[in-house]
Amino acid sequence: MKLIYIVEDHDVIRNGVVQYLTLSGYEAKGLKNLEEAEGAFGEAVPDLLIQDVMLPDGDGFTFVKGIKQRFPRIPVIFLTARTEESDRILGFELGADDYISKPFSPKELVLRIQALFRRIDESDTPHDNVYAYSDSENTMVIDDNEHVLSINGTPVSLTAAEWRIVFYLASNAPNLITRSQILEECFDYSFESYERVVDTHIKNIRAKLKPGTWIDTVRGYGYRFSGKKA
Repeated sequence: MKLIYIVEDHDVIRNGVVQYLTLSGYEAKGLKNLEEAEGAFGEAVPDLLIQDVMLPDGDGFTFVKGIKQRFPRIPVIFLTARTEESDRILGFELGADDYISKPFSPKELVLRIQALFRRIDESDTPHDNVYAYSDSENTMVIDDNEHVLSINGTPVSLTAAEWRIVFYLASNAPNLITRSQILEECFDYSFESYERVVDTHIKNIRAKLKPGTWIDTVRGYGYRFSGKKA
């Protein structure tokens, strides 16, 4: 049974989400502030963190940033009343897998969670595949069995979402890939308002995939993995 933490100071929302997730077959634990959340992480690392942003004892964005530094592959869904596009982009820049605005449908939340876990379970299925790519001066190795990516022998730390994007682009090279295709294949949804989320992930990935230039932008269309199979 997958363990989910819900960090939310509003009692009705927190208890409602816990109840709905429990009925859906998950082990759900409600936490009313960041102090309780930090204590819970000291006892057990969950399979998913659902995080509010505005809390009485601090900022959820800052908390998730710290959690991601310690547990970079833990999936995170922000559940918040902050609906500005800049807030959504910041959430994804911090490594969130999804961002749901209040008010929300509990059924939609469960469907998003199920889709997220399905992607994770599929990506965790062992594959005996190791791929090597090169640009003019550098070599990238993608180990789809161990989920390890390295450049010139140096491991690169990617979030789960970043890994899915890189592997999808590399697997389809040299084809051009649209933002909508990335959303549909890597995130299970395709809303136009979320296309900037793809741009944010690509920016973060490019910052990590150095040295070398591995992902090209095709203006007005999307992206293309530029590495050549070695």
